[in-house]
Amino acid sequence: MSEIRNIAIIAHVDHGKTTLVDKIIKQSKMLRENQEMHDCFLDSNDLERERGITILSKNISIAYKGVKINVIDTPGHSDFGGQVERVLNLTDGVILLVDAAEGPMPQTRFVLEKALRLGKKPIVMINKIDKPDSRVEEVIDAVFDLFVELNANDEQLDFPILYASGLEGWVVNDLEKDPRTSIVPLLDAILNYVPAPKVLSGPVQLQVATLDYSDYVGRIGIGRVARGTLRLSDSVCVIDREGKSRNAQIKQLFTFEGLERKNCNSVECGDICGIVGIDDIYVSDTICDSENPEPLPPIAIDEPTISMIFRVNDSPFFGKDGKFVTARHLRNRLFKEAESDVALRVREYGNGGEMFEVAGRGVLHIAILIETMRREGFEMTVSRPKVISKEIDGQIYDPMEILTIDTPEAFAGNVITLVGQRRGEMMHMESRGNRQLIVFSIPTRGIIGLRSKVLTATAGEATMSHRFDKYAPFKGDVPARITGSMVSIGEGKSVAYAIDALQLRGTFFIDPGEETYEGMVVGEHCKDNDLPVNLQKGKELTNMRAAGSDRKMKIAPATHLSLEQSLEYIADDELVEVTPHFLRLRKLNLSGSRKISKKNYSE
Repeated sequence: MSEIRNIAIIAHVDHGKTTLVDKIIKQSKMLRENQEMHDCFLDSNDLERERGITILSKNISIAYKGVKINVIDTPGHSDFGGQVERVLNLTDGVILLVDAAEGPMPQTRFVLEKALRLGKKPIVMINKIDKPDSRVEEVIDAVFDLFVELNANDEQLDFPILYASGLEGWVVNDLEKDPRTSIVPLLDAILNYVPAPKVLSGPVQLQVATLDYSDYVGRIGIGRVARGTLRLSDSVCVIDREGKSRNAQIKQLFTFEGLERKNCNSVECGDICGIVGIDDIYVSDTICDSENPEPLPPIAIDEPTISMIFRVNDSPFFGKDGKFVTARHLRNRLFKEAESDVALRVREYGNGGEMFEVAGRGVLHIAILIETMRREGFEMTVSRPKVISKEIDGQIYDPMEILTIDTPEAFAGNVITLVGQRRGEMMHMESRGNRQLIVFSIPTRGIIGLRSKVLTATAGEATMSHRFDKYAPFKGDVPARITGSMVSIGEGKSVAYAIDALQLRGTFFIDPGEETYEGMVVGEHCKDNDLPVNLQKGKELTNMRAAGSDRKMKIAPATHLSLEQSLEYIADDELVEVTPHFLRLRKLNLSGSRKISKKNYSE
């Protein structure tokens, strides 16, 4: 058996993980000469390419000096931390990628803490050295302080440091002396510092860390052989996290060779492989010898902090756009997702069987699921995100987050005021040239809807990231949206004349000519109450003309909200209607939009 190294690349969002993997693929000549090489090669999912983030972890292998190096590219956003927790169990070491200007960020800490706790050997790589605002020495000091703060042992504190530019494709050990030509120093560091997996003899053991799916062979379990040799001919036993066992037969085994999957008859201890043919295989299941069934400890997964209610779409436009519109379709798809994503929780909500509570790590975590489903042809309505609180000794505890905002110095006061209004407390403030890095402790409920307000207050120049910290006693209610909605009271296409007449009342979310229905939220009212509006009212056509009344209409462009913005914007009595081609905001009670209050009359 050839030697093996198993390593994961971990970093904060946009610190260059996937770009570095691109250069490894290119310089290792893993592609054929006639095979096209595009940017972010492993980000094969359309959503990953569009958003520029890694959502699903992926692994490749590199052959270098007779050693097989399994490399795993992990997500960088804390909402997908469930992916990272699982794949760390496949590795013996991690490459911690840190931006030479930004330094350690919230996700850096989040993932590093888990890696150190599992005893993984770290290699620190300072990336983007070529940035004009890089500050290498300060970043190295900050990384070392972070290791100490996370209780790293002496061996982990003695980490090697590499310097790199992932974009230009070079890694060096010494910035002053070494030539900047290739990523070979990184591969040498992996061989020198990452230990080979321990080869344990005895009855076979493998724990499923991630799941894949194929339309041809069904569900695929991916894991690392922890003990013994896994053979295709073996009769095995599957033990789930509750301890229940059942016999099974493996139909296909494969390992990762470069970018491909290679069928094999056996997998040695320490290698990563995929298993095909076991029905209902789940994350954390142990595959072991049927005559000596010994389960491995279940993989610990952090609990979700945000929940939303998914409902069948009951608007007047039901079924016009989507292919999958029934409660049965919705139930099957959500429970199927929960099987592969262990950080997601799904349960039926209410007695009607048409509503489901979906709980996840954050708004983005669930929004990615919604976006994936709409592209598959699903149609549904989704409620506003709600925080999952806990009751401990009769007291309500809320999830707390560490929030980091990097903003121009001129807007720092605005940011501190905004976060303070949402029960946030400033913990640290650091100057970086003409910008300020501010760290807050804030309830999770205070982060919902905060991003758009921070961008508005900083003229779009702030960057914001956060990670779950702990549960803490309830700090009080967070101010809700202070404006009402403009709600349509008619059905049909909106008329430019009607929108023009109502522009002083607020901001519209729709353009002239868009289809509307009764109860649909068409804009934001400038006051704190809802305003019923008739957008189908056209101009009365007569043969009388007047210069004042026949003025030229000037309609401001509509504000089009993204899925995450829509979810964070809606009030408790509103829903987001999601179809393959449309996002609409609507009231929970559609027919209630005609009940105009006295306050509305007075306007």
